[in-house]
Amino acid sequence: MAESGSGEFPKRVVVTGGSSGIGLAVARFFLDAGASVGIIGSDPARLDAAAADLRRSARDSVAAACADVRDEQRCGAAIDELAGSMGGIDALVAAAGVEGEMGAACEDVTAASFREVLDVNVVGTFLAVRHALPHLKQAEGGSVVIVGSDSGFVAVPGMLAYNASKGALVQLTRALAVELFEAHGIRVNSVCPSIVDTPMARRGLGVDSFADAAYPVQEAADIAWTVGYLSSRRSRAINGVNLLSDFGYTGRSSFPA
Repeated sequence: MAESGSGEFPKRVVVTGGSSGIGLAVARFFLDAGASVGIIGSDPARLDAAAADLRRSARDSVAAACADVRDEQRCGAAIDELAGSMGGIDALVAAAGVEGEMGAACEDVTAASFREVLDVNVVGTFLAVRHALPHLKQAEGGSVVIVGSDSGFVAVPGMLAYNASKGALVQLTRALAVELFEAHGIRVNSVCPSIVDTPMARRGLGVDSFADAAYPVQEAADIAWTVGYLSSRRSRAINGVNLLSDFGYTGRSSFPA
């Protein structure tokens, strides 16, 4: 659990994709740290259930707004609504994402599904940052953390759209970091995990549990801690970093030693 009232973490946080998986774990982390948290989700029932769950431990510190991050008008309205209820935004966590046609060969991937993944994972992230920016400019030491993936650095068959979208987020993180820090002092980083035990990962890989997985699997709370650090005052010199969280896999040599 984060140290409540430490003053190290932002006090007003908006999380897209905050009704499930990593986004929900991030919301819990910041609530434990004493922040006010606004979550955005596209499914009304799931969003209501997540907000109710979070309010059991922090009734007055949770706000929720329903929006599909692909819908610019609704995404902007949701962010403004949450900023109004919290009195501003100090940090944005862009965690909304979809997996697309997992396991499909190139010739079987439809253009529509490919665009959907890019629209949610890349354009949706951009829109969230764009509409949070007026509020982040008013904050002292504003920050953005994007939830990426090790799939932005490595690839396996059957994940074309997902790999492409996460690769785009790597460069989007760098581009935003350069522009927003220079102009407004706002830091932008991303955390790029390997497999995390979330409903989306279970659905995408067609498993009910990772208990017997032949590879290491992270918990959503692990990633929430990393997001918390990247949003904190302790990371004030870290900007434009795509932080891999993959048990060191991408650092391994292919040399058979």
